[in-house]
Amino acid sequence: MSQSDVKPWVIVSSIKQDTNPQDLQRISPQVSTLVDEWHANGKIMLSGPFDNALSSMAVFEATEEEARAFYKKYEDICSGILTYELYQWDVMPILSVLSK
Repeated sequence: MSQSDVKPWVIVSSIKQDTNPQDLQRISPQVSTLVDEWHANGKIMLSGPFDNALSSMAVFEATEEEARAFYKKYEDICSGILTYELYQWDVMPILSVLSK
């Protein structure tokens, strides 16, 4: 994998209207573990909620293969509870600067 294959990615998530608090409590530790694993592998991730407390965003650097694998794990955890999308974010090179 060359450094040129690594790109910024973003996952944008929102809580579904019919989601109950127990569902969120159930997936929270699993999402935290997934993010912790990402950090443990030396990957950069910036994440947090928006002001509305219903939506959030996670930005990270990865190859396309890594990003899709991360997204699949996220989907396995959050399916039916959140809506979410993965985007390749090529408009902001800030993660490359932060990693140095």
